[in-house]
Amino acid sequence: MNFKDIMNDYTDYIISVRRELHRVPELSFAEQKTTALIGEKLAEMGIPFTINPARNTGLVGVISGGKPGPAVALRADIDALPVLEDTGLEFASENKGVMHACGHDNHMAMLLGAAKMLMSVKDVLSGTIYLVFQPGEEVGTGAPYMMEFGDWFEKTGAIFGAHLWCTFPSGTVGSRKGEIMAATEKFTIDISGKQSHGSQPQLGVDAVCIAAATVMNIQAIVARQISPLDSVVVTVGTVNAGDRWNIVGGEAHIEGTVRHFNSEISKKVKDSLRSIAENTAAAYGGSATLQYERIVPATINDDDATAFIGKAVAQVLGDGAYFECEKNMGSEDFSYFQEKSRARISLSAIITKPRGRFTPITAITSPPMKACLPAGQPYSRRSRLTGWRLISGRSIALKRIM
Repeated sequence: MNFKDIMNDYTDYIISVRRELHRVPELSFAEQKTTALIGEKLAEMGIPFTINPARNTGLVGVISGGKPGPAVALRADIDALPVLEDTGLEFASENKGVMHACGHDNHMAMLLGAAKMLMSVKDVLSGTIYLVFQPGEEVGTGAPYMMEFGDWFEKTGAIFGAHLWCTFPSGTVGSRKGEIMAATEKFTIDISGKQSHGSQPQLGVDAVCIAAATVMNIQAIVARQISPLDSVVVTVGTVNAGDRWNIVGGEAHIEGTVRHFNSEISKKVKDSLRSIAENTAAAYGGSATLQYERIVPATINDDDATAFIGKAVAQVLGDGAYFECEKNMGSEDFSYFQEKSRARISLSAIITKPRGRFTPITAITSPPMKACLPAGQPYSRRSRLTGWRLISGRSIALKRIM
C-alpha cells in the first residue's frame, strides 16, 4: 500500500474538518460539543467509540485490524484557549473569547484524517489502533483523566502524539529520543510585612522591598546553584504587592514556573526557593512561605518508538523529511502516559506543506496567539488571561500543538 497516495486523497477532508472545528472551540473539560462532533465524524466512518462519562468530554475510538497484532494508540488534544479571535476569517471562532490558538483544531483534524486513511486499509492492518481524543491538555490534567477511562490504556503497547510546529521547515517531522519536553512546576511565595504610612517607613516592614529582593535573589539559582550542563528554567511570572501609592506595602505575592528534566534538580530548586524566600524576608524583618506545585512531568521519548517514527516518515515523505529536533522547555501532559505505564511513547512535531493563505501556523512562541493564526492575519487578545497556563509540547508523526 502507498500511504503517500492515500494521504493525498484525504487532504481536502482534513482542511475542511479543521475549519469546522476551529469555529466551535471550547475550554478545558468543557469540550462536550467538540466531543459530540468528533463522535459524529467517527460514526460516519463506521468506527465504534466511547465517550468518557466522567465529564462527558473526551472519547476513544477503536479500529480493529483484519489481522491479529499489538495495540497502538494515537492521541490528539481537543481543548482551546481563552483568547479573543479577531481574524475576520470565514471560519473564525463563533465562541466569543475562546479560540483554537494552540492548534488543537489541527490535531483533531489530523487524527480524523488518519482514521479515514487507516479505515481504507483496515483489512491488512495487524492489531488494534485506539484513537484517543483527549480533553484538558491546556490545564495539564487531561491525560490522567483519559487514562482512568476504560481499559484502552492497559492494552496499549505504544502511544504516539504529534504537534504542529511553525519553526520547523515546511514538510518535515521532528522528534528526538529521550528528553523532548520539560517538566512544569509552579511556585507561589506569599510575603508578610507590616503596613505603615509612606511618610513613616520606619514603622513598617516593606513587603514590596522584600519581593523585589526575593526576585533578584531567585536569579542566582540557575546562575550559581545549578550546573550549566543541566537544562533548567526558573521564571518569575507575576509580582503583586501594596495597596496604595503612599502606603508601605504589608503583603506581596509572587508566582513563577520551574522547568527541568530531572527530579533531583526539582528538589534542589524547591529547597533553594524556600531558603531564599524565608531568609530574604527575615533579613527585612518580615516572613515568607512557599507553595510548590507539580503540574506535569517531563516527556521522555522511547528510543525504539522514536526510531520507528523516523523510518515511517522517510518511507512516506522521503529521505530528509525527518530530523532530530532540539528538546524544548515547554511542557505537555502527554508525559503522564509514560509515567503511569511501561508503554512506549513518542511525541513529535510536524509541519505540513502550506496550502494557500489559510494554512494554519501554530507555535508556543510569544505571543502565542499571533503564531497560531494564518499567515498575514491580525490578532487580538484580552489584556488579562486569568488562569491561562501556557503549557506546551507534543508528540509524534501527525500533529502540532500546544
